[in-house]
Amino acid sequence: MTSDKLRTHPPVVLIIDDQEWSTRTLESILAPSGFAVMRAYTAKKGLERVHAHAPDVVFVDLTLPDEDGLQVCRALRDDPQVGPGTPVFITTPERPTRSQRLEAFRAGAWDVLGYPLDAEELVLRLDAYVQAKFQADRLKEEGLIDPLTGLYNLRGLERRTEELCSWAYREHQPLACVVFAPRAAATDDEKATAHLVHDVTMAFRKSGRISDVIGRLGRTEIAVLAPSTGAEGAVRLAARLAEAIGASGPVPGGIELRAGYDAVQDVREHPSEARDLLTRATLALRKSRTNGNGWLERFHG
Repeated sequence: MTSDKLRTHPPVVLIIDDQEWSTRTLESILAPSGFAVMRAYTAKKGLERVHAHAPDVVFVDLTLPDEDGLQVCRALRDDPQVGPGTPVFITTPERPTRSQRLEAFRAGAWDVLGYPLDAEELVLRLDAYVQAKFQADRLKEEGLIDPLTGLYNLRGLERRTEELCSWAYREHQPLACVVFAPRAAATDDEKATAHLVHDVTMAFRKSGRISDVIGRLGRTEIAVLAPSTGAEGAVRLAARLAEAIGASGPVPGGIELRAGYDAVQDVREHPSEARDLLTRATLALRKSRTNGNGWLERFHG
């Protein structure tokens, strides 16, 4: 099984399948080999369990009562909590056809398995995949990425700020930072908060520019560093991203949004201010939360 140096918990396997015989078959192979096995009989319940338990491996039946298995696989790949680093297998009652395999790979599956299964081969394969996932998880924890969203963490944002400041200094470019704090109903509920952060993350990924650097600062706070962007551009960026997440106010009825920003027109002329952009934008966010004069506030020293 997976190296004890890498293992932080028994590998968790989620089986999304409404057929009792196939789930029992998988469980009879995996449980004696040290895997913790969970079941879900519908796509909806399976996705709920993914968010609640963060499995290390997911098996998805090709045909589920409420959803196509390939659609579930695509949804998992789009979910920052799963992403490309979690092994996802599509299962079929019989040997998969070439067409089924190709479609599954296009949907993001790591492999397609048909029954009957080779128990020894499956356990050895999962052991290798899980070892790689645990190593990636450890590097994330020690690195620059927030494990929930796949965005930069605070350390990553600080590192990228330094890099962008160096570039903007050389090129006489502007640089801006906007810090967002979305809020929805039931923000005291951890599950609701996780869904809020997930939805906002996906919206920012789709609507942000490739050059933007996006990171998570706190429970729901998300920062965007925008190169080649001055104060006016920061305001437009904030409005665009607010529209992308469907922000409205006040809660309930949607997502209420507060944001703070700061910008330096020429980093060469104000290098120290540029290095403090993240801090200054966060202070502006705090002010926007308390002044009641509007959802977006610029930093004023």
